Amino acid sequence: MKRTLDLTMAILLLMGLSPIIVITILLVKIKIGSPVLFRQQRPGLYGKPFYLYKFRTMTNEKDGNGNLLPDHLRLTQTGRFLRKYSLDELLQLINVLKGELSLVGPRPLLMDYLPLYTPEQAKRHLVKPGITGWAQINGRNAIEWEEKFTLDVWYVEHQSFWLDLKILWLTFFKVVNSEGVNHSPMVTMEAFKGSQHTKEEIL
Repeated sequence: MKRTLDLTMAILLLMGLSPIIVITILLVKIKIGSPVLFRQQRPGLYGKPFYLYKFRTMTNEKDGNGNLLPDHLRLTQTGRFLRKYSLDELLQLINVLKGELSLVGPRPLLMDYLPLYTPEQAKRHLVKPGITGWAQINGRNAIEWEEKFTLDVWYVEHQSFWLDLKILWLTFFKVVNSEGVNHSPMVTMEAFKGSQHTKEEIL
């Protein structure tokens, strides 16, 4: 049922939102430039890597040494708008069609984080990652990493068709009201460096 819901909703959303997707492509092309697409490898089910698709929200500006400038200097006004209303994530519906993402599940993070999880936190990879999830409707980027992982694992242990419908319904209102969006100068969450338990094991 979950895969059927994913396919049905992804197809309907891609068809219904196609005008917005086209406008977003033109907006990114004009305001930010090429490439329009941002592609990054992320861990999927059981940690298997796949390429996540998003619209680009930042420029590629570099300093005198050839290093990329901090995120808050590269994030454009257009990029902020796209992130505020999650328009940059519309292309992830393609990942859903390909079977790499589900509509609902723990958000796919960076490959670098895989060895930093505790065994409990690693349970988030026992299900397919999602565009939205239990953590997203309970704080989005406004909660700490450990709390986010606790919410992800709770979803893994309690997932159901009706819970997915509830999360999708609540996600709509969260996005419309842009709740839980990080408005700090960092523009993105601070990188996860491992929980204290994990750090002690490494040492």
